[in-house]
Amino acid sequence: MAAGVFVANAPVSYGAFEVTVGHDPNVPAGLSVLDQVAAAGYAGIDLGPVGYLAEPARLGELLAERGLGLAGGYLELPYTDHDALRAALADLDALLDAFDAVAPFPGGAGAPPRPRPTLADSGSPARRASPGRSQADRSQGLDAGQWRLFAAGLGQAVARCRNRGYEPTFHPETGTYVEAPWEIERVLEVSDIGLCLETGHMLLGGGDPVAMLRSAPDRINHVHLKDARLDVMGQIVADDGPVTQIWEREAFCELGNGDLDAGGVLAGLAEIGFSGWLVVEQDSFPRTAERFARAAADQVANRAFLAERGL
Repeated sequence: MAAGVFVANAPVSYGAFEVTVGHDPNVPAGLSVLDQVAAAGYAGIDLGPVGYLAEPARLGELLAERGLGLAGGYLELPYTDHDALRAALADLDALLDAFDAVAPFPGGAGAPPRPRPTLADSGSPARRASPGRSQADRSQGLDAGQWRLFAAGLGQAVARCRNRGYEPTFHPETGTYVEAPWEIERVLEVSDIGLCLETGHMLLGGGDPVAMLRSAPDRINHVHLKDARLDVMGQIVADDGPVTQIWEREAFCELGNGDLDAGGVLAGLAEIGFSGWLVVEQDSFPRTAERFARAAADQVANRAFLAERGL
């Protein structure tokens, strides 16, 4: 499976994402995360919040110095609210501008693929307050009219990416309107966007990543590989906890320590001949400098886990 597969990591694994960057003084500096990802043996890194790793004009040079490619960048958009979407497309433009500013590295035959715009739904306060419920309660989901708005809004974002020369992927996310298996399937029905096999959020949303891989092999164009503990998610649902509890209770864990059938996922990717970025993620919400340090150690272990399996 190794041919054509490039293993990356992401700032979120180190506790650096939209919820913490600029808010928590313990968040590691972007340059430190770049150094740690390279030292752990990854081939690339996700962008994180634009400007976190470095200003885009400088980032390409910093990546090249460390032998890293840029895997992609995550962005949530309000597809059903077209007025809000028009304003939010400026954020998509900023993401694509950052991609443009990072020269492909190293370039040529065998080089990593271009970064993926990784698009997710922005959800709502109601969905963020009740993650993991829509598998059993479809009334929490979009109705037929809202799905039509969703499809049109997503189509605008996809076209914007393609017009700039980037092929996007769709990222299911717990606490949004696309988390349960039936919601992921609906996105595939109403659009032609590729699917990010987001193993951790698929598990927490009540799905089976291996089954999704087998049911939609031609749509998988990106992978976020993360492990998750279903017992933790079950307790969050039982406690009627919000989406932030997923990070605070550490529902995501080191590869091999949760309920993900990692062997089945890797075998399935090999069967379909997947090539592209495989981004290891372990979303965490550290509260102390010591916990941030442990997050970095976990990513060394995650890279070793994959190396033992031929990646």
